[in-house]
Amino acid sequence: MTAKEKYQPVLDLGESLHVKDGNVTEENGVLKVKGTTKTQYEKNLLWDKIKEIGGQNPTDIQANIIVEDTSVYHRHTVKSGETLGKIAKHYYGNASKYNDIFKANSNILKNPDLIYPGQELVIPNL
Repeated sequence: MTAKEKYQPVLDLGESLHVKDGNVTEENGVLKVKGTTKTQYEKNLLWDKIKEIGGQNPTDIQANIIVEDTSVYHRHTVKSGETLGKIAKHYYGNASKYNDIFKANSNILKNPDLIYPGQELVIPNL
């Protein structure tokens, strides 16, 4: 199995995230990937997938992933049934961080209990 075949799920994820300026080469059994994600959250998703496949310190892949917008952790579009607590749990692993999301979106949110599907929320860097 080539390194490219081994890490195909990473390449597929990059495609689904619409990574910009993506480039993939393989030299001497080492896969070299580079590209630009929209946010740090997306970069983390790619690294998590790399580690899932290759372990904590894989030697058969080199990734140079740049983040386009470092001012936020991510931008999230609210889906039906979501709450700020559920969104905080998803991004930070801690529902009680909902207030950080609320504060970062005080320009569009007046009450942390009132969010609506389709709203785009800033998920701040913490």
